[in-house]
Amino acid sequence: MPGKKLLFVSANRYGNPYPVYPLGISYLCTYLGERLPDYQIRIFDFNLSTPESFTATLLEFQPDYIGLSLRNVDDVNFYSQESFINGYKAIVDIVRETTKAPLIIGGAAFSIYPRELFSCFRPDYGIQGEGEESFYNFLLSLDDGKPDLTIDGLVYSEGTEIHVNGRKHFILTPDLDFDTDLLEFYWDKAGMVNVQTKRGCPYQCIYCTYPLIEGHNVRTLDPDKIVHTLRQLYEKHKVDYVFFTDSVFNISNNFNIELAKKLIAANLPTHWGAYFSPHNLSLENLKLFAKAGLTHIEFGTESLSDTTLNKYGKHFNVDEVVRVSDYCNQAGVYFCHFMIIGGYGETEATIDESFENSKRIQNTVFFPFIGMRIYPGTILHKIAIEQGIVRVTDNLLEPVYYIAPGIDYGTLKERAVKTGRRWVFPDEDVATVMNRMRQRKRKGSLWHHLKK
Repeated sequence: MPGKKLLFVSANRYGNPYPVYPLGISYLCTYLGERLPDYQIRIFDFNLSTPESFTATLLEFQPDYIGLSLRNVDDVNFYSQESFINGYKAIVDIVRETTKAPLIIGGAAFSIYPRELFSCFRPDYGIQGEGEESFYNFLLSLDDGKPDLTIDGLVYSEGTEIHVNGRKHFILTPDLDFDTDLLEFYWDKAGMVNVQTKRGCPYQCIYCTYPLIEGHNVRTLDPDKIVHTLRQLYEKHKVDYVFFTDSVFNISNNFNIELAKKLIAANLPTHWGAYFSPHNLSLENLKLFAKAGLTHIEFGTESLSDTTLNKYGKHFNVDEVVRVSDYCNQAGVYFCHFMIIGGYGETEATIDESFENSKRIQNTVFFPFIGMRIYPGTILHKIAIEQGIVRVTDNLLEPVYYIAPGIDYGTLKERAVKTGRRWVFPDEDVATVMNRMRQRKRKGSLWHHLKK
């Protein structure tokens, strides 16, 4: 049916250390725009606007459908524990007070908490996980007046019962275009734009939600389309730094090598960063990636104690972390290590071991987080239930952390300083420093300016 109007709403307003481009919505808009050319599709982003302008947009645009994307439920910071639920509820209330258009909720946060957030916000429908094909097929059914309740990932209610459909199908070749106004804002404020090269994560880290959001099955995207996206970003918008938001970039190495070679052949001035694992990463591959534009690596290392790495469900050891860190220095690639202190199985002895082993790594930054945020459906959630930390009935929307007992948390910063390495704890005001650099038009990941 021609003339339908669809409004996507990015509810995220969290910008520490920088605001994040609503990538999922751009994938959806591109996918739907190609298949529903008669639709008018618009994006409203709360990072750029106010609740008052949202109400005005609803009244002016008069959408037939509204897609609300929820990125996070909180700031995942043990020190502040800021919840975003009330802010999201206020957005839903504006929708309900202003329009009768069906409200469909999705996004990463919803994919982790489909039942809980559906129960909290009472949308008309929701979509868990990858949204492009499911949203498209569901819109077609809505246009026909017969909502298809068998759609992959669809969340809906019948009476008091909430149903969450499983997922059997995934797409492999999503295209990606960017909203020009949004792109200008995020390029200016964040100094980078996000792109995916693959979806899914095969690993079993006990705390991680990526498999809940994207599944365990790794799907590599079309490398030619990725190169095309980067070319368009540079030639149309002069964007020359991207961050590949894969759960872990260095899986499917044959694909990564193919992509790197295509990037080199494209001869673009684009630099990039990504999340990496300190596993299955050779010096040869790092040098190839560096030649293809890689400048920054963020390692999900979490600990420098083999005992703790095993408890956390990691698939590498400390010697591998040290060796790969040395490779990065040889290849001229900046790198940092994200750490979790006080997670499941952590002890004073293993923390001391991590601090001691950090001395073996040169020219880096460590970003430690305290404790593990407990998410439903993770291995850590089962452990926390068994240990009586949470109950099966707890919805975990408000932040709950697994904090290892018997740790002198008050001395962590002092002990970190003694290593002679740069440890940046979550309560340190890094955002102010980064924003000053952004104002001087610095682009890309800037944490390497903090390293020792």
